This record gives sequence, C-alpha cells and structure tokens, in this order.
Amino acid sequence: MILDSIRFALAALWAHKLRASLTGLGMVIGNASVIIVVTVALTGRAFVLRLIEGVGSNLIYAYYEPGGNAGGEQQSDYINLEDVEAVRRRLGEQATAIAGVVKNYDRMVMDGREKEVAVLGSNLDYRIVRRLVIQAGRYFDAQEMVSRQKVCLLTVGLARRLYGLPQNAIGAVLKVHGLQFTAIGVFREGVDTFGQSEVSAESILIPITVMKYFTQVDRVDPLYISVRSAPEVEAVTAQVRQILTSRHHPGALYQVNNLANLLSTARRISFALTIVLLLVSAIALTISGIFIMNIMLVTVTERTREIGIRMAMGATRRQVLNQFLLEAGAISFLGGVVGIFAGVAVPLVARHFLTNLEIPISALAIGAAVLVSCSVGVIFGFLPASRAARLNPTEALRYE
Repeated sequence: MILDSIRFALAALWAHKLRASLTGLGMVIGNASVIIVVTVALTGRAFVLRLIEGVGSNLIYAYYEPGGNAGGEQQSDYINLEDVEAVRRRLGEQATAIAGVVKNYDRMVMDGREKEVAVLGSNLDYRIVRRLVIQAGRYFDAQEMVSRQKVCLLTVGLARRLYGLPQNAIGAVLKVHGLQFTAIGVFREGVDTFGQSEVSAESILIPITVMKYFTQVDRVDPLYISVRSAPEVEAVTAQVRQILTSRHHPGALYQVNNLANLLSTARRISFALTIVLLLVSAIALTISGIFIMNIMLVTVTERTREIGIRMAMGATRRQVLNQFLLEAGAISFLGGVVGIFAGVAVPLVARHFLTNLEIPISALAIGAAVLVSCSVGVIFGFLPASRAARLNPTEALRYE
C-alpha cells in the first residue's frame, strides 16, 4: 500500500513540475544558507584565532601606563633595560624568550622628500617573541649585539621603497641618526597586526645595545615575554606585574597582559555569531516550510475531487495522508539536496580564489541540513495531509 502512495505522490508532483520546483526553491535557499553561514562562521573563527595564535598564544606583553603615579609621571617609572634583565633572572626557565623594545624616529629621504621612519632597538629574542619572518639576508647574531655593530634590518615595505626589491637592500649602507648602518636583512611580521604593533610598514630594526646611545630616556615599551607553556601564562603574567611594581615607585601602573583572554573572548564572540547566523538560517527554513504548507493546502483544495475518487475506489484515509505527506516530504527533501550541493559548491569555488584562507566545510552542517530537509516537509506537510485525509468521500466527489 505504501508503494501506491509513493507512486501517486510522484505522479502528482510530475504533473505539477513548475509548482513543485518553485515550492522546493525555498528549501534550496534555506539549506544552502545554513551551510554557507556555518562555513562563513567557521572560516571567520579560524582566521581570527590564527591571527591571535600567530602573534603568540603564550605571549605576555607589558608597558608603563602614564598617569598611574599619583605624584606625577617620573622617568624612573618607565620599564627600563634593568627591568628586562630582572624579569629574565626571576623567571628563569619559565620564559623561552624575553625582549624589550626601544623605539624612536628618524627622518630619511625617500622619493625625493624626507619622511619619518620608526627605528626599533631590540635583542636576539625579539625575533622569537614577535615571530619575525626574514625575507632576505639574516638576523643579528650574538657577536654583533655584544660588539655594538652598526647593522640593521629593514621591513619589506621600506626595503622596496628604497631599493626596489628586498634582496637589493642586503649590503646597502644607510644613515640612521647620522651614523652609517649596513643592512643585513629584510623582515616582516609573522602575522599581520594591521598597524597595531610597534612595527610599522616602514621600520628599521637595530641592536638594542646600539639603540640605547640614541635615546635620552631609558624606556622599554613594550616588554615581551614568551612563556614555555600555555598553563603557565596567567601565573607568569601576575609574576611579571609583581616584579615591575616592586622595582618602581608606589602607585606606578603597569599594564601586563596576555593573549589568552583575547583568544577566549574571540572564541565566545565567534560562537555567539554562529548562533545568530544559524537562527537567521532557521528563520529562512521556517518560512520555506510555511510556504510548502500553504501550497499544499491549495493543492488539497484543487484536488478535492481526485481525493474523493481515490477514496471511492477503496483508498483509506491513512493512504491519502501518506500520499500528501510524501509529496510535501519529497519537495522538501529534493529542494534540500539541491540546496546542500549549492551550499557546498560555494566554499569549494571560494577555495580556488582564496588560497591563503582556510575554508572548512562542516560535515555537521550538511548532516543537519539533510535532517532539517526531511523534517520540514513532514512537519509543515502534516496539516494539509490531515485535511485531505479527513475529507468526506461523498462531498469530495460533488466538489467542482
């Protein structure tokens, strides 16, 4: 008997192909949107977390907060090179790398006019804590740091501006604060910080042992500490704050933060965004279901006489109910399948154009879309099917 219901349902859909196609279009859009929304959410989450983790999930950074001292800002309240060494001694093996950054500015002639360029001074560990990528040449070595060699590294942007290609900058001599420095390398940040770090697009990096002769105030800003393992980050953060506070005037304020909280916040925001987008998709699917229900109600009315004939020939109310449930389910399921293919095709195509971006396809979203496709047709098709099954055969045969 169920085979008869299936046969009648498919025949009815085939007889009204355009109506069935337009009805199923809502499910196509709804299911495709579910998969695309989940893909966008997962891609955005992975992108943000990759940026944060690229900077360093075990990274701690500290800087002096001006105005923290009730008696007014004092030069000795700045984090200085002695503080860097004190932190290094106190932390010992808990820290894998510690680097202080000293920053000032110089003017250089570029494209026929003077422009201000950031000059950074740091040590060997700076490459580790900031995950610098050497594009050409090399980084400082220990001997150059100790002997205060006048060598420097340029950012990729500055190297291209001055010499055209990063490779052309190696061995070039340029003036920094009136002294001649030899360029030994070209670098970039391991992860783009969008101008939110001390490294700008056009910066020069020199040994901190040389940099201190160009600064009137012994000021490290910021201080970076890379911790050995993630579970130790919070404890070491508190320890660094205590070390800095104990070495300076009472009331001096130091911001000592890490990226663990930022990672946690990013995950929470991503989860909330995913839920919101899924709710939007659920609304689209609900609207599609209501559309199917309305069309099926109209269909029942139009086919009242057909239903009466089927009942007069011996069809039971359950068979009529099954037939209309199968019609609604088939529209929903087929529309859902097409929507799934459309939803998967979008990220697959995007992967070819966004090769540097990881675009995951969620198997869970696909499974949920299939389940929803089947459920929507049955749930929203039940009312029309029930109405068809309750028709009186005699009255149905008289219907015009």
